[in-house]
Order: sequence, then C-alpha cells, then structure tokens
Amino acid sequence: MHDSASLAIRIDALLPQTQCGQCGYGGCMPYAEAIASEGAPINRCPPGGEAGIAALAALLNRPALPLDPACGEHRPRQLASIREAECIGCTRCIQACPVDAIAGLPKRMHSVLAEDCTGCGLCLPPCPVDCIDLRPHVRPWLDPQEAEAARRHYRQRQARLQRLQAREPADARTAAALLAAALARRGAGR
Repeated sequence: MHDSASLAIRIDALLPQTQCGQCGYGGCMPYAEAIASEGAPINRCPPGGEAGIAALAALLNRPALPLDPACGEHRPRQLASIREAECIGCTRCIQACPVDAIAGLPKRMHSVLAEDCTGCGLCLPPCPVDCIDLRPHVRPWLDPQEAEAARRHYRQRQARLQRLQAREPADARTAAALLAAALARRGAGR
C-alpha cells in the first residue's frame, strides 16, 4: 500500500489542473488528497472526463465509474475571454482566478493570459457586468507542460494568498470569500 502523501502526488499528476473546484474540493491537489486519504470517489472531475476517470481507476485498481453528474459534465477545453470594451476593472475576476491568468488594474480593462488560462470558469460568476465568455480552446486539453505550469501557478497563488493573509487578513479573506462565492454560484447554477 502507498502512503497517502505520495499517492496524492501521483493522483494529482493525473488530474487536469484546471483548479475549477467542480469536484467539490478547493483544487486538484485537495481532491487528490481526499482520494488518497479518504477514499473519495474518482469520478468527480468533469474536466478530466472519462479518460481521467480511467487513468485514476488504473492507478488505484478501482472500477471506472461514469462521471458523477452532480459535478457537471465533461466539455472540451475552454478559454476565458474578456470583452475588454465592457470591462469596468472591478478586479473580481482576478481575485477569483485560481491560476492568476487574468491581468489588469483596478478601474482599467482586464485581459486573460491565454497561455495560462485553464478554462475553469471561476471568473464568470463574480463579474458584475457579465463581460467574460468561455469559448472553445484551439487545443483539445492541457498537455503535461501546461498542466505543470497550471499546477505551479496555482501553488504560487496559494502561497501569495497565505502571505497576504498573514499581513492583511481582511484582504485575503475578501479574496477567499469571492472564490468561495464563485464556487457556490457555480454549484447552484447546475
């Protein structure tokens, strides 16, 4: 039997690194840890789809199950796009993006860094002017280098939020609350 920490790393390597939270956990690694230590179901990742479930089943020697419909449906890879002329620069999308793929300043238009966007859609719910769209990405899914970059961006963001919370707890709580609200709205919209 594997120890749960090393098993979680191996599971995380199979997850798509969208960090979308559709699985009910706060990102790919928290889901991997839940699978490894708590025996969480392996069929809760819509971005990974059937191929992701099959890979997890093979690694864990578990049966492959259909995707849990309560988590959403598998879709082709997507990319966020901001209609810049409509953007009011509120920064809510920046605060909600789990991989820091949106750049902009308060009260200035924002832009999506296409090479970093995982298509998670967490930027959509907090946008007060509904100026963000998800559109099909030109490539079918994250390749291993892109997945590693998304994982690194997510970890860097988490570390930055922890440092911020240590210095400015109210600002970090606001950012965390916006992300939690985006996840909750996504769940309510199903």
